[in-house]
Amino acid sequence: MALLDNETEISVLVDGLDHAEGIAWGLDGYAYAGGEAGQIYRIDIERKELIQIADTGGFILGLALDARNNIYACDIGNKAIMKITPDGSDSFYSKGSTSEPFTTPNYPAFDEQGNLYVCDSGDWKADTGRIYKIKPGGDTEVWDRRLNTFPNGHCLSADGNCLYVAMSINPPRIERIKIESDGTAGPHETVFELPGTVPDGVAFDTDGNLYVSMYRPDRIYRYSASGNLDILADDFEGTKIACPTNIAFCGENRDILLSANLGRWHISRYEAGVTGESLQYPDLG
Repeated sequence: MALLDNETEISVLVDGLDHAEGIAWGLDGYAYAGGEAGQIYRIDIERKELIQIADTGGFILGLALDARNNIYACDIGNKAIMKITPDGSDSFYSKGSTSEPFTTPNYPAFDEQGNLYVCDSGDWKADTGRIYKIKPGGDTEVWDRRLNTFPNGHCLSADGNCLYVAMSINPPRIERIKIESDGTAGPHETVFELPGTVPDGVAFDTDGNLYVSMYRPDRIYRYSASGNLDILADDFEGTKIACPTNIAFCGENRDILLSANLGRWHISRYEAGVTGESLQYPDLG
């Protein structure tokens, strides 16, 4: 294991992935990740083993799972949300709205009702990002247009009333959008800025701390419920951590923090000593 100056232990959980960006936990007891050539990997975190279970032929970014262990993958090669069943079959779940198809679907997250929020980052520095909402079954609409400066990873608050979004540029920051009682996008506000960085993924623990993985630099931040920002893990060499994109709390007790590393070929494990906030795994039939 590598022990960095901030005393957080970091180790390589599994190696041999094709520049994974997405990482997610399934109710079947496995973690899942994607590859840049459309691979879907299933990871046994106890045995430290992985196998490839599917191939969409695209480029997989963020992932989410439902109660039946179907995977919903942001695929920028196919410009779609792909649904991958446990047997490895894939199909199109959504290509965006009828009038506004996806361009860069980057990260998905379910709410309690089975709606899937998807950040479409748009083009780099073009301010063309949007957030979509996919209703159960696939009907898709643009949910928010205001956060257009490369919206990236996101997660819901514990009460489900807000969506926290990593905005990668102009300026790099974390935004919070209120989800109104009728499901529409309410007011948004900047939670904190991260100048000189490129934030990518976000996840909460059960104490209300928000973890932010950075595409640049090779770092994981922790923003406390009281408003303090510190560094959980940092790797100036870019070996144990290398362009950490998405993060997820995994394991039966959600006490194993993992990150994908787009810049290399492995999944990193962080001994954070906390429990992740539970996610939503809707049963969509």
